[in-house]
Amino acid sequence: MNGAESLVRTLVAGGVNVCFTNPGTSEMHFVAALDRVEGMRCVLGLFEGVVTGAADGYFRMRGTPASTLLHLGPGLANGLANLHNAKKANSGIVNIVGQHATYHIEYNAPLTSDIEGLARPMSNWVRTSPDAKSVATDGAAAIAAASGAAPKIATLILPADTAWNEADGIAEVPAAKQSAGYSATAVEEAARILRGGEQTLLLLTGQALTEKGLALAAQIAGKSGCKVMGQTYNPRMARGRGRYFIERIPYVIEQALPILKDFRHIVLVETNDPVAFFAYPNKPSLLKPPGCEVHRMTEIGDNSVAALEALASALGAKPQDAKPQAHVELARPTGALNHASIAQAIAMAIPENAIVVDESITTGRGFFPPTAAAAPHDWLQNMGGSIGFSTPVATGAAVACPDRKVICMVGDGSAMYTLQSLWTQAREGLNVTTIVFANRTYQILRGEFDGVGAGEPGQRALDMLSIDRPTLGWVDLAKGMGVPGRAVATADDFNKALAEANAEQGPRLIEVQM
Repeated sequence: MNGAESLVRTLVAGGVNVCFTNPGTSEMHFVAALDRVEGMRCVLGLFEGVVTGAADGYFRMRGTPASTLLHLGPGLANGLANLHNAKKANSGIVNIVGQHATYHIEYNAPLTSDIEGLARPMSNWVRTSPDAKSVATDGAAAIAAASGAAPKIATLILPADTAWNEADGIAEVPAAKQSAGYSATAVEEAARILRGGEQTLLLLTGQALTEKGLALAAQIAGKSGCKVMGQTYNPRMARGRGRYFIERIPYVIEQALPILKDFRHIVLVETNDPVAFFAYPNKPSLLKPPGCEVHRMTEIGDNSVAALEALASALGAKPQDAKPQAHVELARPTGALNHASIAQAIAMAIPENAIVVDESITTGRGFFPPTAAAAPHDWLQNMGGSIGFSTPVATGAAVACPDRKVICMVGDGSAMYTLQSLWTQAREGLNVTTIVFANRTYQILRGEFDGVGAGEPGQRALDMLSIDRPTLGWVDLAKGMGVPGRAVATADDFNKALAEANAEQGPRLIEVQM
């Protein structure tokens, strides 16, 4: 077999059985190998940002890495924004990036670039295979890096001649060094703080936001009196009826500071010190109050659920210590569409075991409390802040969990970045409902213009913050991608559109005209 086939067989043997692809000339031997090797599902994206974002969504829901196939440096560069988001979310991905044949690079052909230099900022592991006989071993090392206790973005660069030359065969993926653990000393320190009686925040992300992690946090809060919150954005959070509801630290500094001002201690569970998303004139970067002490209990890669179990045990916290949460009655909204009626309609419509992918940056800031009473679901957010995240992540989540409805909430400006996701959803028959909030402007930037104290925007500034003239026609755009769509302008129509989308298999789009 050649190097490409040895790599594909190594990927499949190592548990990587989905490849999100956008190949070119240098990757054709890898494409041919995909024909010859059973066990790899290939999902085509029409833009590399869709490919890399889909791999992120796949990992978040499956917990195992998919691979990507990207064309040389420019193809990788097109996918870097969503690799940035994936890296911030601690997702594991195996990127396969084509390269010119080793003997061709010196001629500086048009597509020649420093692929390793492009890859390193958004990858934790980068390697270029030097020859065909090294490809399988390098691929196995990439899988190991992407699958570890602290998953990584692994980028393997495959020169064309290493793909077409003869190889030795497949390679075995190295066994994980050890299962994830935690620091008993750090847990005991957290217990000491919580016994002390001073106002303490237990700040969670990662594994701690699973259903079991949240249940343990509820016991700890009930026993100790501490406050439990999530960081502002999280890779995945278990939510809905019967699950412990926690608020997140607000994005807006003026809202976050009053919430955090009285805490004397913050115990970190996988997360970091709460910081502002951006710097603003005359506003702090750190959101914790002066004199507040920060204590790390677990880091990314630790077993945070086991650590929370140990903390509950140290405190003597039991399931009965978890305090019942207020019952929220949901009602189907009627009348005009506004932020409150939109949130209520979505809360009513979330099906059991759904996956909600949230990039409703401005419209959706108030969605969290109402949707806490929805049917049990998982909630995914943008960890890196690079927009165009949600429709690709929803695509990958739907590939990972074909039996679950995926609801993607996105503003019209963000949705235009990776519109091609709809085509992949249609081609693969993915069960995704995309809700586009059409406010005809980069509404988040209008708020940020005020937040940084830039003054009153003039006409040229307003032109750069608006996306009208012409108005985007989302139903037509969706139709062009093979996805049925409808526009709604009232809460009653929105309720009906959501019900219809839930009742049908395959992708749908709803344009919410704000």
